[in-house]
Amino acid sequence: MEVSKGYAKNFLLPRGLALIATPTIMKQVESRLERRKLEDSIDREKLVELAQQIEGKEIHLKARMGGGERLFGSITAGDVAEELSLAIGSVVDKRNIDIDKPFRQTGSYEVAVKLAGDIKPKITVVIEEEEKEADTEQKAEKEPEKEEKQEKEKKKRKPKAKEAQEVKEEKKD
Repeated sequence: MEVSKGYAKNFLLPRGLALIATPTIMKQVESRLERRKLEDSIDREKLVELAQQIEGKEIHLKARMGGGERLFGSITAGDVAEELSLAIGSVVDKRNIDIDKPFRQTGSYEVAVKLAGDIKPKITVVIEEEEKEADTEQKAEKEPEKEEKQEKEKKKRKPKAKEAQEVKEEKKD
C-alpha cells in the first residue's frame, strides 16, 4: 500500500505500524502468509473431525421440576457446553452453543454448535425430570449437617456469654 512520504515518515514508521517495502521484507511477509494458510488448513481439518464426532450426539440433562412442565431455573448454553465437553472429551466453549433462549421445559431440543463459519454440527439436548428420591436423600443428608453446625455455633456462643459475665463481675468489684 502506498502512502504519502510525510505520513509514513512522521507517523507510521516511528510507531512501528509500517515497514518500507524492500525485497527481503516482501519475502518475509509472503512466507508468513503461506505459514498462516498452512496452519489454518490444519486447524480446519481438526474442526471437521470434531464436527463429525459431535454430529448427532444426544445429551441428557436432568433438572428439578417446578409447577407444571416448567423447570426450577433453566438449562443454559453453559450447561449444554459442559455436558458436551464431558461427552466428547474435548473442551467446547459456551459461546459456541447456538441457543436463542435458555430451555425452561422438559423435552428434546435440537441445537447447533458453531465450530467455524460453515461448520455447524447439530446435537440433540434431552431435558429430563430429576428423580425425587435423590432430592429426599440429599435433604436427609443435609439435616444432620445443619444440626451439627447449629450445635457448634451454640458451643462457640457459650464461652462468649461466660466471658461477658466475668467482665461484668470484674467491673462490679
